[in-house]
Amino acid sequence: MKKFVFYTLLLAFVAAFSFTGCKYDDECDCSGSEPLAYETLTTYLKSVDMDLDKVLTNAAGQKFVMAAPADGNLSGKYIIDIRSAEAFASGHIEGAHNVAFTNILTEANNADKPILVVCFTGQTACYATSLLRLYGFEDAQALKWGMSGWNPNFDSWTANCKDLTTSSNWTTSSATPGVFDAPEWTSTSTNGADILKERVEAVVAAGFKTAKNTDVLDNSSDYYVNNFFSEAHYTGFGHVAGAYRISPLLIDNCINLDPSGKIVTYCYTGQTSAVITAYLNVLGFDAYSLTFGINGMSTSNPFWTAGDGVTNHWGFDSKAKDLPVVTN
Repeated sequence: MKKFVFYTLLLAFVAAFSFTGCKYDDECDCSGSEPLAYETLTTYLKSVDMDLDKVLTNAAGQKFVMAAPADGNLSGKYIIDIRSAEAFASGHIEGAHNVAFTNILTEANNADKPILVVCFTGQTACYATSLLRLYGFEDAQALKWGMSGWNPNFDSWTANCKDLTTSSNWTTSSATPGVFDAPEWTSTSTNGADILKERVEAVVAAGFKTAKNTDVLDNSSDYYVNNFFSEAHYTGFGHVAGAYRISPLLIDNCINLDPSGKIVTYCYTGQTSAVITAYLNVLGFDAYSLTFGINGMSTSNPFWTAGDGVTNHWGFDSKAKDLPVVTN
């Protein structure tokens, strides 16, 4: 009888431990039997060499974005133009396919050449490119500056380059990020490849997630703001008050991102931040890209004219080319 009681108590203890002893940090779900979907996905991404740095620049050394060629020759690209049908009809690059953003994955399967995504400013196209690369189209690229950089008749940049910073919302002081648990979410799949496919499709269906510069500057405490600059530029240009600089921004560094709030990333043009934001949304963060980057907040910043980052300053080295468009 004593042995029966002993083993009964032992079994009860083991059962209780199996249901209560599995914590989030143990990388398992509340049942104690399966890895967290986040951990399964991120482990898979690292195993196939698709951490964020390999989305920004693929294994072949191709950046996620390419400038419009001087001669306008894009015959080697399968062009997906994700602007509205009306905008497309008003003028587009010859040979381009007009496709809604939500249909980019389907259209990509028709591509017989490396994909080039085109939008108005390059920002939505970069978001799409990040998702395409994660979906297996690793040589996909976006047209830098979008149609704005192709032809001046489609310039959406000049009017959106502004000076909005004040002494209260802009600083050169550094902020130290904290350490957080990973985002919690579930998946209908149990292996990394299927989870990635499911997550990319969900992020495409949700559309481009952006934040306005005025909202972030005026209400920065409502966001977890991440500045994607070098350390020299983080202090040289200054940054949104309270903005962190998570660098390098890789999967292992995502412990410094707060999954409980809205994460806003900004860069110079909103194009790199769009790639990052898409990636973070796939990982399960509630992520947003700040539109137009620092160009839309501090376009007259003296640090621009010092020669740093000039190629990412609209109106300096980067201006609209006068390349041909078709309307049929």
